[in-house]
Amino acid sequence: MAKKLVRAFSAFCLIPLASAVSAASLPDYQTNSAWFTDSIERLEERVALSREEKTAKNVILFVGDGMGISTLTAARILEGQLRGENGEENALSFEEFPYSALIKTYNTNQQTPDSAGTMTAMMTGVKTRAGVINIDEDALRADCASAEGKELNTFLELMENRGRSTGIVSTARLTHATPAATYSRSPERGWEYEAEGNCVDIATQMIELEYGDGIDVMLGGGRRSFTTTDVGGKREDGRDLTSEWLQRYEGEQSAAYVQTGTALASVDLASTDKLLGLFTSSHMSYDADRIAKESDEPSIAEMTGIAIELLQKDSDGYFLMVESGRIDHGHHAGNAYNALHDAIAFADAVQVALDKVDLEDTLILVTADHSHVMTIAGYPTRGNSILGKVIENDDSGAAKAEVETADDDLPYTTLTYANGLGFADLGENTDADERYEIAADAGRKDLSGIDTEAPGFHQEALVHLGSESHAGEDISLHAIGAGAKLVQGSLEQSALFHVMTAATDLSLTEE
Repeated sequence: MAKKLVRAFSAFCLIPLASAVSAASLPDYQTNSAWFTDSIERLEERVALSREEKTAKNVILFVGDGMGISTLTAARILEGQLRGENGEENALSFEEFPYSALIKTYNTNQQTPDSAGTMTAMMTGVKTRAGVINIDEDALRADCASAEGKELNTFLELMENRGRSTGIVSTARLTHATPAATYSRSPERGWEYEAEGNCVDIATQMIELEYGDGIDVMLGGGRRSFTTTDVGGKREDGRDLTSEWLQRYEGEQSAAYVQTGTALASVDLASTDKLLGLFTSSHMSYDADRIAKESDEPSIAEMTGIAIELLQKDSDGYFLMVESGRIDHGHHAGNAYNALHDAIAFADAVQVALDKVDLEDTLILVTADHSHVMTIAGYPTRGNSILGKVIENDDSGAAKAEVETADDDLPYTTLTYANGLGFADLGENTDADERYEIAADAGRKDLSGIDTEAPGFHQEALVHLGSESHAGEDISLHAIGAGAKLVQGSLEQSALFHVMTAATDLSLTEE
């Protein structure tokens, strides 16, 4: 029955099934999954409504890691306030897109998900367990033997095997869960540079991708997963994967490997076929930290622009995934300042894509993988600093002269976290991760003399955890371009795979 549904959906979308390549066809257990078939059924009606839409030759998927609705709202306000406006009336670049939907993010074993399971759903059309990358939910986490025969194929791999170009951009390590889910299969997201049993580590899978001729553009952090311990890396197998990657294309294609923003900017894209950029040992800097310390790292907008320019050389089309990974990390540290500034930088990257592509043949999708427990509360007056303390209106509607206090007679901020490490005042320090180096301080604090708008301020938290947690509510999906009409209503996260395949007329199975 599932096979018939796939074929019916393919025919309904005018997908040329004969063009399927068996090496990248989806296995039966993937197309038989209830997540897979349910998404097809739900999208059939939307496909009928969008038949007049042009087919997308190119797809750009933007993922703001941890960019829930409250993060969008706060980032929107902050961006406006940085321009001297009230902020509430502002709109981030992608909030102007004509189509949007709510996305349900739960994993098969958790109400509140993790990035491995959520990105697997987007890339394969199948939901799975937390911590597992492109492996069916019947496998056990960190159990290599249980994953055999349960591997799921991704949209990136399908595009590669159909002659399209592909790319990944991330401010996190390129072997981290979200970017890794575009190209790898692993029962444990932590196996970035070494794996157990017969499983292959994620970094090796990236540079050895067998589909097509491999990924064309890879820009982000995580150099340590590709290099050996004697040069500051993590690999103990003696392999330098960056050298192996260059050797793979020697004499066949022009490949370039860069480690700085300056080197990236100087790459001759016209004469470059393959591009690998690993700009930091682990994750890239928070955007505010990158600017403050004048780090020689490219911004997410710069990486996005260069990736698109290289991929656009392929007249057959391309797929690009761009992740802002450090929104998530700012929230985990309980630091709204960095999370929101990285969300604004992410919106800038979306604008770069809008300026470079032709929406007649390109679909741009902007979404998140999950939310966070940051809340916007109290009754701050219009234009109140989103990072500041709450000032309410008086009975006449005018803003009060003094900061509002709670029932405990202490001031409070508009943004707080339901859980996490809690309060910290690191002043002008822009590195949110340093919060983990000092003792946890959850609960209410006297913020009277604290500059809560400083980069190093970490919001109060109600429940003490060693790291602030993800949240389980729906996130948003925004769409523009060819095939964007498919994005409406409320969707399972696994439906994003089908949105992309339907928009591109990408075949899923053989005749």
